[in-house]
Amino acid sequence: MAWIRTIAWEDSDGVLKDAYDWQAQKLGEPASFTRLGSLYPELVDERLRLYVSVEACPSDLSPIERQVVCLVTSLLNGTAHCASGLRLVLEGVGCPPEVIAAIDENPEAPRTGDTRLDALAAHAAKLTLTPTEMTAEDLDELRSHGLSDLDLLDVNNRVAYYNYTNRVVMGLGLRSTKSRPEDARNALPEAPIGA
Repeated sequence: MAWIRTIAWEDSDGVLKDAYDWQAQKLGEPASFTRLGSLYPELVDERLRLYVSVEACPSDLSPIERQVVCLVTSLLNGTAHCASGLRLVLEGVGCPPEVIAAIDENPEAPRTGDTRLDALAAHAAKLTLTPTEMTAEDLDELRSHGLSDLDLLDVNNRVAYYNYTNRVVMGLGLRSTKSRPEDARNALPEAPIGA
């Protein structure tokens, strides 16, 4: 599945086994993305912690808004593995199919019928494709749609995290897609590692 050697769950120990076991509490097994870092167990541990931190941001973004910026990022990076899971998550949080279709059709400038959602998608696209062109006015545009500074931080961190994740996935050959909602939902247990 990947282009590098990975360590199987049954062969793991120490920090890696703790991280695998922690993730498996909810998923039943460590995720493919998690296994990509298995040759460097401390990295696996830190990636899981970062994911939890990014997901736990107490902003006022809706669940749909949170996932849309991640989907846009993954689509623009050509990362079918992440995009397929994000579509399933969006379906699970009640995102209308026509919204997902509009984003799939034109992730840089979707016409979802929701101006705030379209502005968030356009922002995620610009930050992904042309980060050196970002300006303070880009944040002002989102503020005009009612976003607070904490919301802006959440959007930025989600896009940045998925750009990182997408590059790990694409660079190491994870080309699988997710087709079952249970494979995409609740990717991590709620308790911190080691609790």
